[in-house]
Amino acid sequence: MMFQELVKGTRSFRKFDQSARMTEQQLSSLAALAGLAPSAANLQPLVYRLITDEKTCEQVFSTLSWASALTDWDGPKEGERPAAYVVIAQDMNISKRVWLDPGIAAVTIMYGAVEMGYGGCILASIDRDRIVEILDLPSRYAIQLVLALGVPTEQVVLDTLKHPDDSIAYHRTPDGVHHVPKRALKDIVI
Repeated sequence: MMFQELVKGTRSFRKFDQSARMTEQQLSSLAALAGLAPSAANLQPLVYRLITDEKTCEQVFSTLSWASALTDWDGPKEGERPAAYVVIAQDMNISKRVWLDPGIAAVTIMYGAVEMGYGGCILASIDRDRIVEILDLPSRYAIQLVLALGVPTEQVVLDTLKHPDDSIAYHRTPDGVHHVPKRALKDIVI
């Protein structure tokens, strides 16, 4: 897969084939990629909790908020939910400052997932305290992001905006296609 295809294919998918489970080994290989990614001052303060079992997946799902721009949608229904999660946490004993590391790690994991034939969604609108409780994590870990992963079942289309003042709000058409407006190159290069 060429890098441009990989970037275009790495979208925020919100509907999955819940029965297509991912393995701990697959998630471990994605965490290994994140461990190779750049880290501010090379401190490497991030740790990863890999979740594949259905019970814990269901518990983590209950802590997530999905697609705030889709006001008439409450998130994936049973059968459409992610098959796995990677919880990205910061080890506060290593560093109290996190800089850009969670974003870099999340995108690295997403690229790896797409290359493996999966997709996902990076979630920051999460109940961090509840996740810590569910996973029984020591207080030294501060939850940064949750990555929802699985086999996507929705079609996501990138639409180039015709005018820079057009709405960038993502939306779904009645046929269920998810549209993501993107600014044109001429509008992002200054």
